[in-house]
Amino acid sequence: MVTQQKTATSTWTVDKTHSNVDFQVKHLMISTVRGHFRDFEATLVLDEHEPVNSRVTATVDVASIDTNQPDRDAHLRSDDFFNAEAFPKLIFESRRVETKDGKRFNVTGDLTIRDVTREVALEGELEGRIQDPWGNERVAFSAKTEISRKDFNVRWNQVLETGGVAVSDAVKIRLYIEAVKQAN
Repeated sequence: MVTQQKTATSTWTVDKTHSNVDFQVKHLMISTVRGHFRDFEATLVLDEHEPVNSRVTATVDVASIDTNQPDRDAHLRSDDFFNAEAFPKLIFESRRVETKDGKRFNVTGDLTIRDVTREVALEGELEGRIQDPWGNERVAFSAKTEISRKDFNVRWNQVLETGGVAVSDAVKIRLYIEAVKQAN
């Protein structure tokens, strides 16, 4: 007789008021410009017994980009960069999760920007898990990765007279996610 072990999967949704999707890129080869996206959604399905079976899906509203500079934000929404009108969402769908130890993990998945999909690997860490004062179970993660803008056809740039370019190709992405467990 074969007995099957019950899986302990749970679904979690991101608490946007306590989460951030941040990025940074070099400007003029010397300084760093930081920004974030204000509007995003994500669902995590966590497998408590087999974390490698966990998965995440996320979408980011391109028009919600915010670098604290309205003119720059408008340029980033234009066809020179994201073309928010034609490609309104950034999409991430995980393909595999690898645990490193009790707190650290890697999530590899497909990131789509401007209808170009590339595999990216996020290096993450469990920040904590608690029962909040209102009876909800919460979990927090941080994760980071670096992508090439050119890999996603985000190619606008300007060559500088002194050498170099106005905007680096490398973009660092940092996620700070707090999620709330949903009732089964």
